[in-house]
Amino acid sequence: MMRSVFFILSSFFLSASVARAQWVLATPETVDDGTMEQLYEDLSDRAAVPLDLNSASRADLEALPCLTPQQVMDILEYRDRVQHIETLSELLLIPSLDRQTLSRLTPFVTLLPAKQSPSLPPFRDLLRHGRHTLLTDLRVPLSHRPAAYLGSSTKHWIRYTFRYGQQVSVGVAGAKDEGEPFFKGRNKYGYDFYTGYVLLKDIGRLQALAVGRYRLRFGMGLILNNSYGFGKLATMTALMNSSTHIFGHASRTESNYLQGVAGTIRICRGLDLTAFASYRKIDATLNKDSVSVATILKSGYHRTISEMNRRRNTSEILAGGHINWISNGFHIGLTGYYASFNRKLKMDKGQTYRRWYPYGYDFYNFSVDYGYLSRKLNISGETATDKNNQIATINMISYELTPRFTLIALQRYYPYKYQALFANSIAEGGSVNDESAAFLGAKWLPWNGATLTFYSDFSYFAWPKYNTASSTNRWDNLIQLDANKGPWDFLLRYRMKIKELKGQKENSLVKKFDHRARLAISYQTQTFYLATQADITFIRKETASNGYMINQTARWQHKWLKLIGTVGYFNTTSYDARVYCYDPGLLYTFSFPSFYGKGVKMSTNIRADVSSKLTLICNCGYVHYVNRPTTTSNVEYSNNSNRTDIEMQLRWKF
Repeated sequence: MMRSVFFILSSFFLSASVARAQWVLATPETVDDGTMEQLYEDLSDRAAVPLDLNSASRADLEALPCLTPQQVMDILEYRDRVQHIETLSELLLIPSLDRQTLSRLTPFVTLLPAKQSPSLPPFRDLLRHGRHTLLTDLRVPLSHRPAAYLGSSTKHWIRYTFRYGQQVSVGVAGAKDEGEPFFKGRNKYGYDFYTGYVLLKDIGRLQALAVGRYRLRFGMGLILNNSYGFGKLATMTALMNSSTHIFGHASRTESNYLQGVAGTIRICRGLDLTAFASYRKIDATLNKDSVSVATILKSGYHRTISEMNRRRNTSEILAGGHINWISNGFHIGLTGYYASFNRKLKMDKGQTYRRWYPYGYDFYNFSVDYGYLSRKLNISGETATDKNNQIATINMISYELTPRFTLIALQRYYPYKYQALFANSIAEGGSVNDESAAFLGAKWLPWNGATLTFYSDFSYFAWPKYNTASSTNRWDNLIQLDANKGPWDFLLRYRMKIKELKGQKENSLVKKFDHRARLAISYQTQTFYLATQADITFIRKETASNGYMINQTARWQHKWLKLIGTVGYFNTTSYDARVYCYDPGLLYTFSFPSFYGKGVKMSTNIRADVSSKLTLICNCGYVHYVNRPTTTSNVEYSNNSNRTDIEMQLRWKF
């Protein structure tokens, strides 16, 4: 035992001596909507071309998930008062902004000496003064993969982007997942997935225009949001901005986007109109009749013959619009769309929990989103209907009791017959359907440099969910403390969730208690960063299981060279007690794997900024399981004991 402890501690300090500097400690493990990678890519794009605070519009600021509506309004009012913001530290004069918010905001904003002209320059000057970026990466797993895969085990993608300030953005990308064929079979043109877009913004009355592949978000996501979702902690941070947003899609994500054209024009001051149209092919599993759709697939994997046969075998048409009005703190928006499929959606396969899944060829939804914002009070909500005349609604209110204490309450009601194929909002049950819930949370600044966040969310499901036999409920609770003192950062989190699930006896329900805690401490200097993180889990459902993980991250940076090292030890008694840990990787790549069983994980990341235009990154990750049972069906690990991956990336700006 002492030898094992000595080995782990020695590895920690060895990694610290190899790589030293700062790294983000707080991780989004409580985001349950599965779109965290998309959010990470969006934020990476924003960091590549920071937003000028002296010319940013309200919509530009509201698109940043780290700002609340109140903070957006305060920044705009401060800018109008001083005419020109000289330094970012000036923002601390705004009462609603603290140092933690400013530190989260800093990577995504800048200050330019003069406001850019809203008109575009000639095409020749546009290309000359724009920013071109070519990014490519390659992942090579040093492990065996199943023979059933049609392609090699390598994973790679390439992306080109062009940007002229905030006004013009062009993106083109191609991606191949592990096991997919490349320049052979049904992928004779190379990559399995290609995407591209052109996005224009803030040109006269034209607020935004996207051509190609794009994503939309209206209101609070009750009928249409194929951008990143709203997690509960994100709600506590950004208070669910309900503005209209159009995003270009040059991501590796092969679902959750639209294809066609979308645009927003300003009719007059405070009144905007958005229209969109989309046609695309989607992946689907067909029923035995080979005509109707049993399941719409979103993984994007085409590695085997069966997966390839489900590739883009169904077409989807979507068209609609949104009108939004803002005045004196009030806002109201109307959204409507019509969706049609060339195959009939027939997703009820006899299981009770699938009884009210979407059915038919044609679907439509309408919604109204609304809100009011003042110095202390923020009210927002959205109410929607579908082709079944079902009414769904979500409403939130926050009130600043004192400058250091804000109370937040949220109510949501999604009938089990409600159908919205493109909805993405707060949902404990995983979809905007069959859920009634009440959420109460608060943010408290007990002292300078510290934020205490807590919430309690109770939800009820009238219709049986997967792995349940009747109506059930869940209760989710979290408390988190973030603190900063000089070069030190601290994070302390505890989350307890209670679920009702199907028991071993027929038609019985049992409660599952899920307890998770995290303690993280980091130390940062200009060139050195060292972080230690400890996670503990305890799960009880008829039988008990538990687990823990200790992870050390260190980074060292000097001029053009940056080294990162991580090492962790995990030990869990079941899959339910699995633990999660963020792994530093390549640019635009979000890695947040889970671990269960007993084992050790390590990674080394080397980044060399050869010049201001050329960046090279190499990352090597290794996982060793001590006691994971061997099964031939597992496709992630050779002999289920070890996995080694090497990743390489090149970024060229020109």
